[in-house]
Amino acid sequence: MNLEVSIGHMRMKNPVTTASGTFGYGGEYAGFVDLNMLGAVTVKGISLEPHRGNPPPRLYETACGMLNSIGLQNVGLERFLKEKLPYLRRFDTKVIVNILGGSIDEYCRLASGLDGKVDAIELNVSCPNVKRGGIIFSSNTHMLRSLIREVRAVVKRSVLIVKLSPNSSDIVQHARISEAEGADAVSMINTIAAMAIDIHTRKPRLSNIIGGLSGPAIKPIGVRMVWEAHRSIGIPIVGMGGIMTAEDAIEYMLAGARAVSVGTANFVNPRATMEILEGIKSYMQTHGIDDINKIIGGLIC
Repeated sequence: MNLEVSIGHMRMKNPVTTASGTFGYGGEYAGFVDLNMLGAVTVKGISLEPHRGNPPPRLYETACGMLNSIGLQNVGLERFLKEKLPYLRRFDTKVIVNILGGSIDEYCRLASGLDGKVDAIELNVSCPNVKRGGIIFSSNTHMLRSLIREVRAVVKRSVLIVKLSPNSSDIVQHARISEAEGADAVSMINTIAAMAIDIHTRKPRLSNIIGGLSGPAIKPIGVRMVWEAHRSIGIPIVGMGGIMTAEDAIEYMLAGARAVSVGTANFVNPRATMEILEGIKSYMQTHGIDDINKIIGGLIC
């Protein structure tokens, strides 16, 4: 069976990677997962300078999902390059780094510092632009175009992926913009803005009040958005959002995803990625499929 898929010029040995923010920097899961077996490891978001993140409580379990407001805690670019990346390069897997910034200049400096050192750069467009009064990049098509265009100009060797937000007014339009401005691929979907309240204290469950909802509850939304985007763009899609099992991953691929990211499942089952990969192989054997690429976009309507 051929499990290899291509995202731009990055060839992954199989379509399974990890969702940013749910797998640390890879080493945290090495005791449970053979990192050599993954198609790629996507690390948590990296900023120019270290971020301490939000004060606790930062996580709250909901029915069929999880709310998080970690606040983009990370070690910063310099420490990542010196301490985290050399460890990941010991493994036979691709490395995808999610980047975040408060201005286009910050994104460009991050992208320039990572270009060629990692296999792919995933652009988190769900961050507020501090120079525009905190407007989220993905909430304004002009800012989104400018951000992708400027980052594309400095990314010459790594694959450029734009991570799209379901909180935008039209995620398919943003997928088209990403393609038009030179992105090699899009990943979707990011978490959905949500909140929860403790009825006894009448206080929010998260210190930041609003967090991002992930997990099985958002999977049908993610599958629908991937299917809609797949019909509108020609670049690859990395599907994510509530993938807990191989069946979930295959749903995304039938909707049009070329690769899949496993996120919240890692908190529930540290070996989820391995089990999903084995489940995909079993599905292919059962259905006589010799090439995983044959099921991409294979939904029959």
